[in-house]
Amino acid sequence: MVKSYLKYEHSKTFGLITSSASNVLWAPEDFQNAALRQSAAGKAIVGADEEVICWDLKKGELLSRWRDKDCVAEVTTIAQSNADPDVFAVGFNGHRSAVTVTTFSRDGSRLASGSKDTDIIVWDLVAEVGLYRFRGHENQITGLQFLGLTVTETGNEDRETSQDGSTKNLLNGNHEEPGFLLATSKDAKIKIWNLESQHCIETHIAQLNGECWALALSPDESGCITAGNDGELKLWSIDLQGLTNSSLRVEEAVEQAYLKERGSLQRQGKDRTIGVTFHPHGRYIAAHGSDKAVELWRIRSEGEVLKALARKRKRRREKALAAQNGTIKEDMVNDNDIPENLATADVADVIVPYVIVRTGGKVRSVDWGRGRTSKALHLLSANTNNELEVYSIAIKQPQKKTKSEDSPEYNRIFTVDLPGHRTDVRSVALSSDNRMLASSSNGSLKIWNVRTQNCIRTLECGYALCSSFLPGDKIVVVGNRNGGLEIFDIASSTLIDTVKAHDGPIWTLHVHPDGRSMATGSADKSAKFFNFEVVQEEIPGTKRTSSRFKLVHTRTLKVSDDILSLRFSPDSRLVALSLLDNTVKVFFTDTLKLFLNLYGHKLPVLNMDISYDSKLIVTCSADKNVRIWGLDFGDCHKAFFAHQDSIMQVAFVPHNQDGNGHHFFSASKDRMVKYWDGDKFEQIQKLEGHHGEIWAMTISRSGEYLITASHDKSIRIWQQTDEQIFLEEEREKELEELYEKTLTTSLEQDDEPEGEKAE
Repeated sequence: MVKSYLKYEHSKTFGLITSSASNVLWAPEDFQNAALRQSAAGKAIVGADEEVICWDLKKGELLSRWRDKDCVAEVTTIAQSNADPDVFAVGFNGHRSAVTVTTFSRDGSRLASGSKDTDIIVWDLVAEVGLYRFRGHENQITGLQFLGLTVTETGNEDRETSQDGSTKNLLNGNHEEPGFLLATSKDAKIKIWNLESQHCIETHIAQLNGECWALALSPDESGCITAGNDGELKLWSIDLQGLTNSSLRVEEAVEQAYLKERGSLQRQGKDRTIGVTFHPHGRYIAAHGSDKAVELWRIRSEGEVLKALARKRKRRREKALAAQNGTIKEDMVNDNDIPENLATADVADVIVPYVIVRTGGKVRSVDWGRGRTSKALHLLSANTNNELEVYSIAIKQPQKKTKSEDSPEYNRIFTVDLPGHRTDVRSVALSSDNRMLASSSNGSLKIWNVRTQNCIRTLECGYALCSSFLPGDKIVVVGNRNGGLEIFDIASSTLIDTVKAHDGPIWTLHVHPDGRSMATGSADKSAKFFNFEVVQEEIPGTKRTSSRFKLVHTRTLKVSDDILSLRFSPDSRLVALSLLDNTVKVFFTDTLKLFLNLYGHKLPVLNMDISYDSKLIVTCSADKNVRIWGLDFGDCHKAFFAHQDSIMQVAFVPHNQDGNGHHFFSASKDRMVKYWDGDKFEQIQKLEGHHGEIWAMTISRSGEYLITASHDKSIRIWQQTDEQIFLEEEREKELEELYEKTLTTSLEQDDEPEGEKAE
């Protein structure tokens, strides 16, 4: 009879506020139905791995998750339709690699998407088809903007032939839609594409010092900004009327430049500028690199610019008069080089630095909040450390003159940071009743409700490397990088005690099966055993006493190298230690005498686990192999190449209710979790979903689900289902996937670019 297994599937994701792969969008309070119109702070639409999440910025609550069940790729860009605010573009099939930028046309009927494969595709959203593909850039697309060609801009001749409105416009091919597409790429070029003729009509070098990383179009479409390396922003003016007339011209095209360079601005940060955006009202510009700052500029009004130019001319004349007793220099008297009108004014006279907003983490993306207030600007920042922040920046009145030009004040008014860790989760542990999960990282320990995925406690800790619930589930102990053990009381959210247990990082800790003691393993080449005791301590100044939990050190086991992992066998007879010298040593728990030496791994064993019946031990290593050993004689039953990268953790199913006591899971830096049969030495299932290295894994006492934590900041629950899987079917499925993948690759290689013309 063919053996069947129960399938595990991804069920929930939590702990991720915003992923660093995608941009952030601010949405007003009423962009969804009336039930969600609760706060004036607005909502944040962010990418979170393969999902799009909507957060209430005021309450820090999760409002909704949007997900395509068939899509497992990471969200890389989000765009909101101008015509229908409820429509968002997240990703389309059609590109051969990650979509880097999307933008809607003004009427919401077209969408342009750019990709790492250097192609630009224009999509018809009504018919849901791709219209044409533009090829011409030589590197990934970094910015796309439609340039408006509306009915009101197409001249009197167009109006005369289309007096009955939009129907005739559609028939004449002059539908109310953009006629041009502005595109920038990492190849440092900026191009204008004509959507009607489907050709590139103009190309400029956007950045002289390397790649072009961002593009921003002013709200009135009169100009744009490109951003590149070394903190340089380049400003361009767009001759929109000239473009409009050129599209209506029937005769042969005249050589004309519609895009003109106007000058450049310099950010204070000298790193690569990865984002630049205009305020919806067009008076402010925000730009940021990958550091912890967003720089704001203000665009002066026409009156202010003329005043500044007049002041310049006045100062120049005063200098010339002061120098009249000496030789009058030609350049001092001549003030003709100072422009007299706005069109020819220098960029530095028109756009002036406003303020630098210092953020709590490295900025990934920003968006302007479009609230009702006119007294302050609101800036939404998505940071790479898994948090969202909203800043309020005071608007300075230009009329009021002050002696010292102080920067306007700004303050952080809202933040979404509690539902996730700032740094990678290094350890996860489940309570004995499987209702609570403890996740620990550098600086914080969080307790989660497994059923609702809500964070119920956040506690400050050191750089955590390992953690565990103690019997009773009221206390969590955390092992730190500095060699200390921190003991937390969950109910009162307090740090009970800190024990300096080791001189090096505590890589591992494990509670004894009897629940009365625990052991820790460290880089100081020792394992220490602690008993749990409740002692009565006198309250100072009174005769009363209070009960206090303490760890009492009982024994120390010295070994020859750093200890990376430590496990007690479920029958309490043995304790296994994995060392930095690639070996696993098994000792008797009572006497601490050496019982077995397990040799075979080429690189250090990072983790191990012992089966429910204490007969098998599974070890995983940085050499990408998993080995199964018998604990009777220390013989290696099987060694197999399990993953494409270092294997971080392994875990047996903790019981044998369904005959699966020798089944185990392995989690690796190759972003995979794999399910294995330890008796048949077969891979049962492959669990894909994480978008970063998996650092930690734990399995529930019932074996019904397992929880993994990854470098992508997400914590995922994988649930056991009633669906049966057969090994033969799984192998066939894997072969089909491999065949399809190689077929797609070969087709892509055959598909050669055909120059700048659209397909």
